[in-house]
Amino acid sequence: MKPLKEFTIQFVGLKDGEHYFDYQIDKKFFEYFRFEDFNDSNINVKVLLNKKPTLLEFDFKISGTVNVNCDLTNEPYDQEVIGSLDLVVKFGHEFNDDNEDILIIPHGEFEIKIEQYIYELIVLSVPKKLIHPGIKDGSLKSDILTKLEELSPKTLSEKENSEGTDPRWDKLKQLLTDK
Repeated sequence: MKPLKEFTIQFVGLKDGEHYFDYQIDKKFFEYFRFEDFNDSNINVKVLLNKKPTLLEFDFKISGTVNVNCDLTNEPYDQEVIGSLDLVVKFGHEFNDDNEDILIIPHGEFEIKIEQYIYELIVLSVPKKLIHPGIKDGSLKSDILTKLEELSPKTLSEKENSEGTDPRWDKLKQLLTDK
């Protein structure tokens, strides 16, 4: 896989202090990772790098939408995604990314690749269950949704109203009320 060069930050030439980076994420970004769950995406990523003499502090913030298919009706819709991630990069003898909040890179490194952190932040910001907003407010009309409502189990009161009651049970109910 060819690396995404625009997501590589060369921190050696930067002065100590805060540096800002903006990225616009679209479908091509997810094709790099072979991630096909999103139909399309329009996400703005803001990265704040606070460079200090002994470490680097990254603050990632994402906001935007991803076009996904509803889990119930398979209808596409835009799901809003918002998220943030703080990452501290320290320098050590060897590369170590065991801790999710602290990344240790060797002393001789001069750049850091952030595309993996952006990818994980976006994917983990999407809810596990994707439900079209039209289902929640009742505005979505779909053949699949109609069939699901038709096949859904009925509550006890709906069963009594639709089927009527057995006359034998009516006699037993009278025993309770005749006291």
